[in-house]
Amino acid sequence: ADFRSFDDVAHSAIERMCSDWQNEGQPRGLSTGLPALDEVMGGLEAPDLIIVGGRTAMGKTALALNVAAATAKELHLRRTKHQMQTGVVGFFSLEMGDTQLFDRMIAAETGIESWRIRRRKMTQTQLEKVVNTARDLRGLPLHIDETGSLTIAQVANKARSLKKRRGLELLVIDYLQLIKGRENRRDPNRAQEVTEISNGLKALAKELHVPIIALAQVGRQVDLREDRRPLLSDLRESGSIEQDADYVLFTYRDEYYEQSKKPKEGTDAFAAWERRMKEIEGVAEVIVAKNRHGRTGIVT
Repeated sequence: ADFRSFDDVAHSAIERMCSDWQNEGQPRGLSTGLPALDEVMGGLEAPDLIIVGGRTAMGKTALALNVAAATAKELHLRRTKHQMQTGVVGFFSLEMGDTQLFDRMIAAETGIESWRIRRRKMTQTQLEKVVNTARDLRGLPLHIDETGSLTIAQVANKARSLKKRRGLELLVIDYLQLIKGRENRRDPNRAQEVTEISNGLKALAKELHVPIIALAQVGRQVDLREDRRPLLSDLRESGSIEQDADYVLFTYRDEYYEQSKKPKEGTDAFAAWERRMKEIEGVAEVIVAKNRHGRTGIVT
């Protein structure tokens, strides 16, 4: 992009401000589908790079899938109800196959446990619910790429191609550490390679003018602390992820850690543990640890 005069910038900024003001209370960008998260973030806006970090089994993919599905549904509604021209949501699933991803999405939509869907251990009623839900989701503008091992250049090329063919509104990458740097890297330093990848993703968000959500695995050091909620410093050993990100969100589930502390049944400690487990069952926290545009905080 070339230089723009201040007058030109001010004119478009004021126009945008007035239309935002008229839509008071609505997220400025695309909604995440989670009102409490929209309240803190103001929705997903281009060209933001949103990093979602967390340990294994903390719900990173579940959160990303929820947001991708909510965005795709909103885009589908705009197309069908308001005859608006919209692009699609692109989802790079470097870890899971597209069928596994579909199973997880259907589990979230129907409330049926994902292991039941995965192992086909469903009642006939549940199976019918799954089939009907899948039918309802037809035409959803969500495009999944399940290629396992990609370089940052390949990710960028595939995203450009999708934007050209279908238009692009949101890009999700699951997950960042599974992307490789340049093919012919002579330097084996992983932190520098991750820096190259996060720089590349931020540049891609600007080039394509879309928000990008990239999931990131947080190191084991978190599990050694008393409070296992991740901190920004936990990303620092992974190159410049933290600096490149406009938002850093961490997912955290107390339930996962409490499960392993189960005391002997029949004891007072067991009764207390059981009460605690009931309180935290199915509850996840999204910790907004960095927000370049506003406040931080915890969304439950």
